[in-house]
Amino acid sequence: MRKVIGILAIAALAACSPQTDESDTSNTGAEAPSAILQAAVADTTRPEQDRVRDATRHPAEILTFAGIQPGATTLDIGSGGGYYTRILSSAVGDEGMVYAHNFQWVVDRFPNADTSLTAIAGERANVEYYVAPVDRLASGTSTPVDAAFMVLGYHDTVWQQDDIQALSREDRITMNRAVFEVLRPGGALVVIDHRAEDGSGDRDVDAYHRIDEAMVRDEIEAAGFVLESTSDLLANPSDPRNVSVFDPSIRGSTDRFVHLYRRPG
Repeated sequence: MRKVIGILAIAALAACSPQTDESDTSNTGAEAPSAILQAAVADTTRPEQDRVRDATRHPAEILTFAGIQPGATTLDIGSGGGYYTRILSSAVGDEGMVYAHNFQWVVDRFPNADTSLTAIAGERANVEYYVAPVDRLASGTSTPVDAAFMVLGYHDTVWQQDDIQALSREDRITMNRAVFEVLRPGGALVVIDHRAEDGSGDRDVDAYHRIDEAMVRDEIEAAGFVLESTSDLLANPSDPRNVSVFDPSIRGSTDRFVHLYRRPG
C-alpha cells in the first residue's frame, strides 16, 4: 500500500528536545530547523547509509535555508538513490508533493538508484518518480513547483563520460530554463556542489568532480534566475580543492557551495 510516513509523533518529540544552537551548524546565525524538519531527518525508516551522511550534509538546515514548509511541492533533480527525496517527502507531508527525477545515465549506470526511487514512490503517496533527459527535465511534474533541488549533480552535467557526450553550455542553460518554467513565480532553486578552485571553470570536472561556482552561477542566471543568497553550511576551508572528491582524505567532507536562486515573481 502506498503511504506517506507520518511524522507528527516524531515532530512532537523533536519539539521537546533541545534546539540546535550556533555550534551545531557551520552557517553562523542560521535559523534553527523546525520540529517538522528535524523529525523528517530523524525518521528511522531512512536507510542507515543515508543517516550516517547527515552529520556532514546538514539536511534539516539546508531545507530551512530553502524555506521548505509542509504542503510544499518540490522537485528533486538528479535524485540518485533518494537521499533528499525521503526527507522532502516527510517534510512536506500529506498535503505536499515530491517529484523525484533521475537522468537516464544514472539509471543505466546505477540500477540500484532506480530501484530505490521506484520503491520510495511505491511506499509514499506524495512521491512521483520519473526519468527524463535535459530538454524534458521537468516533464514528470504536473503542477507548479515551489522549490527545486540539485544536490551534488550540476557537475555531472558537465562531466565527459566515456560513452556519453557532455552537455554544452547551451544545453545546460536549456536545462536550467526547464526548471525555471516549472517553478512558480517566486519559486526557489537550491544548487549544492563540490567547490573547485576559483576561476577554474569546468577544468576540474572530469578529474576531480568539482566545478567552479562562478560558472554555475553564470549558467543558472542565464536562464533567468536571480541569486538570492548563499550559505556556508557545507563549507570546509581545509579542503585543498585540488583533489578528487572521492579521495579518502576528503570524501564526504568536501568544501561545497550552497546557492539559493529565485524565479522572479
